[in-house]
Amino acid sequence: MSALYFPYEFGITAIDAQYVRPKFAGSHLIVEGDQAVFIDTGTNYSVPGFMEVLKEKGLCAEKVRYIILTHIHLDHAGGAGALMKACPNAELVVHGRGRRHMIDPSVLIKGTYAVFGKENAVKLYGNISGVPESRVLTAEDEMTLSFNGRKLLFIDAPGHAKHHIAIWDEKSRGFFTGDAFGLSYRDFDTQQGEFILPTTTPIHFDPQAMRNTIDRILSYRPEAIYPTHFGRACEPEKLGAQLHDLIDRYLEIIAAHGDESPESRHVNLQKEMGKVLVAALRKHAVTLSEEACLHLLANDIDLNAQGLAHWWDTRNKQR
Repeated sequence: MSALYFPYEFGITAIDAQYVRPKFAGSHLIVEGDQAVFIDTGTNYSVPGFMEVLKEKGLCAEKVRYIILTHIHLDHAGGAGALMKACPNAELVVHGRGRRHMIDPSVLIKGTYAVFGKENAVKLYGNISGVPESRVLTAEDEMTLSFNGRKLLFIDAPGHAKHHIAIWDEKSRGFFTGDAFGLSYRDFDTQQGEFILPTTTPIHFDPQAMRNTIDRILSYRPEAIYPTHFGRACEPEKLGAQLHDLIDRYLEIIAAHGDESPESRHVNLQKEMGKVLVAALRKHAVTLSEEACLHLLANDIDLNAQGLAHWWDTRNKQR
């Protein structure tokens, strides 16, 4: 299957990861002269498409300087071992909390098998492999790297995950945000622009940390953000306000249902979150049917409900 990709200005290309559905998840390729950087790796099944696009850009695998992981959730990092093998001169850049799991992914693999079952996990992500320690760089807060003179700044970006970073590209005035600045699917683009929603997946969701990360990203006055889900989104200030508003609504939902039985709570969280998101989509002038909207968001609503419940229970235990 040929890779689906979307070229933007400043040598930036969003490449579809061929995961779940088209334009659901991807990697961003940045080309500067005769060198390149990948931000996020998709799964093992994503790697051939990424290499195909690199070749179309006129570059060979040896010209990839860095492979950067925004965080180590497997839709972002599952293909890291395979992509590093394909790009022999690249260094892997990852948050310090994720470093050991990229060198030895056995804990990630065990957890993934526990959630999905081994057969389904392999169908989703392939056989996950580690990266030699000598090829792994730890991304520290406010660290900078450059390739062909193009400067990238790394910031710690908790809220979605404690092992999350975001990358500021000075040349494009763009931020590569992984999941730290929400999800923005092209299915919901309208004349009003892009739609965005927070992702509160377990187990590290922290609403105040997420708010702080959103505001820190906005403090750079970016002209665009590049979330892994998916592509480019403009008008970051407007999107940031939408994220803050939806975080408020999510917290209202969990406050209303947090002390219910686990089964009842999960059903009610999904139901109420679906209502909130459909209402927000209608306000954004999305004309898809309610059924279509909920179908596109089903996986996110399920995971977001799990993450809200985990945050509520953890917070109450600490009181």
